[in-house]
Amino acid sequence: MAATEFDKLRNVGILGQGGSGKTSLGEAMLFAAGATQRLGKVLDGTSVLDYEPEEIKHRVTISTAFHSLAWKKHSITLIDTPGYAAFLADSINSIRAMGGAVFVLNPTVGVRVESERLWARADEDGVSRLLFVSKMDHEQADIRERIAPMLESLGAKGIYLQMPIGTEGGFNGVVDLVAMKAFIYEGDTGKYAETDIPAELKDEAQEWREKLNEEISEFDDELIEKFLDGKEFSADEMKKAIRDATRERRIFPILFGSPLRQVGVAQLLDAVTDYLPAPLDEAAFEGKNPANEETLKRSHDPDAPFSAYVFKTVIDPFAGKLSILRVLSGKLTSDLTAYVPSRQIRERVGHIFRLEGKKQEAVKEALAGEIVAVAKFKDIATGDTLCDEKAPIQYDGPVHFTPNISFALEPKSKADEDKLPNGLHRMREEDQTIELHRDEETRDFILSGMGQQHIEIAVEKLKRKYGAEVVLKAPKVPYKETIRGSASAQGRQKKQTGGHGQFGDTWIKVEPLPHGAGFEFVDKIVGGAIPRNYIPAVEKGIREAMAGGYLAGYPMVDVRATLYDGSYHDVDSSDMAFKIAASMGFRNAVEKAKPVLLEPIMNMEVSVPDECMGDVIGDLNSRRGKVVGMETKGHTQVIKAKVPMAEVLKYAADLRAITSGRGEFHLEFAHYEELPAHLAERVIKETKARKMAEQEGEHRAHA
Repeated sequence: MAATEFDKLRNVGILGQGGSGKTSLGEAMLFAAGATQRLGKVLDGTSVLDYEPEEIKHRVTISTAFHSLAWKKHSITLIDTPGYAAFLADSINSIRAMGGAVFVLNPTVGVRVESERLWARADEDGVSRLLFVSKMDHEQADIRERIAPMLESLGAKGIYLQMPIGTEGGFNGVVDLVAMKAFIYEGDTGKYAETDIPAELKDEAQEWREKLNEEISEFDDELIEKFLDGKEFSADEMKKAIRDATRERRIFPILFGSPLRQVGVAQLLDAVTDYLPAPLDEAAFEGKNPANEETLKRSHDPDAPFSAYVFKTVIDPFAGKLSILRVLSGKLTSDLTAYVPSRQIRERVGHIFRLEGKKQEAVKEALAGEIVAVAKFKDIATGDTLCDEKAPIQYDGPVHFTPNISFALEPKSKADEDKLPNGLHRMREEDQTIELHRDEETRDFILSGMGQQHIEIAVEKLKRKYGAEVVLKAPKVPYKETIRGSASAQGRQKKQTGGHGQFGDTWIKVEPLPHGAGFEFVDKIVGGAIPRNYIPAVEKGIREAMAGGYLAGYPMVDVRATLYDGSYHDVDSSDMAFKIAASMGFRNAVEKAKPVLLEPIMNMEVSVPDECMGDVIGDLNSRRGKVVGMETKGHTQVIKAKVPMAEVLKYAADLRAITSGRGEFHLEFAHYEELPAHLAERVIKETKARKMAEQEGEHRAHA
């Protein structure tokens, strides 16, 4: 790629919350540039960016997609990202591959927490942004009332590069405040005419222009002098000031449009090429020398040592594995051997592709700044740094996300159970926010993810891509048992059937311990009442009894068990006899020591729009939750609460209903508390019935 061509490269993300119109905008940009022959629509299932069957079915972007387009001698790679909370991890970890971004705002709904998180991440990764106010033809798209609070929520200094022409259904174009020209669109055709500003809008447009000049002059010493002297700025002067301040992220230019009607899309593409940075304009990437942790920098120089960052992995059952990466320095060729410093492995580069939605276009090489996919890397994963072994560098890995919701998986058949681990392993290569484990207490397969929709779609993919069918169930709550009082009891094992019998005799005292103390065994045998060699068997018997619980078979915790007396038989005593006796003595003591059930309590943070706060708090109170704090972030309220796990197993769907999909929450374990008696009685009854049913099922299976 020649220097002039390199200067015309743009890697542009499309960011924003779900429902803002990101994918529709991406489709409109592709169509306007002639990269597609028809305007793809999400609702029609014709989008080239939302091409996964699950995306078409649910009409929601699940995974980041890529497509290139050419615009006025510039090469632009579009990076269309998910906007809903359940899939936001993919977006956040794709941001570092962007040189710039178009951040899409929906004036009809305002800014949700997902937008705030994406904006904050773009700040951290140093990404320049344009703000595109979409859906300007919708009702309530009043910029004067709605844009300012949205900018405030994001903490963004927005400047208007355009003034909209018309409102709501009458929106049909924009005034370019730099060129002072109007662009009037013909219906839904995408065709427009560049004209003089209509007479009735000239005064207002001049006011907007003067405000723009005042704002951009703050960042240019020469312009501030001209502004104070009342002199006009040339279009070139304005463009340079806007470009410099945008690339330094001191301002965020605002543009308007309606993607479905193609209004404003061509002008947005112009702004992308005029104001967002080429790779050479971006700051050098920082990494570490793997040998000594020294900070290193790599500029976007095709002649520098090769380095790249793998920010996404796509697994196709037929095409295999695609590692999507951005070349940060040097050149990537198909004969290169890439070095992974974190694991000290080497892999030869195979076929290189440019991604065009679900299609791939083979290329011979990729230079610094380009985003490409490499096929069939064996051991390379998302988050890996690839580099020249002679000039090693290690870049920071992906942002880690903790799953906030879990479901139990029940395979439909033995064949499905066999397919499950491999299928989920391959899916986790694509999506590291999915986790699968076997609960040691409940024996359930537990699938965890970032939301109910995330889990449900993962299950759909399991069936489609790997042939594993499972049923989702609410996971069993891992209750525990403890005691509230102290008591002593005897446990005596005596059995004689001829020859050696079994004899063990123990006296055990149980006492409660503080929360989280676990288990404590105390040996107070004196005078040889029980020989020393039998004491370990006593402790083992008590531990086994604790694991099996007393009330409903849940593990016991926070108990001190003291062995203080007993007796033995010279011939008939054994380890087994004392283990059985200890178990009996422990259970007998627990029966008298006020046994209770404990339930897990979760720390919960719920982020909701202001207007939903009262309903959400009321709902949490109905779930036995305790609100412990509140925090205001723009127009979002963050409610902090402690809530029993049993009450929030299906919270995702309920919160979605209460907030019309605008709320999100995070959970983490806090501690255990005593379950109220009336609820404990029900849990004990249900648990015993379930275990009886499971035992009967096992008997039938073995019959």
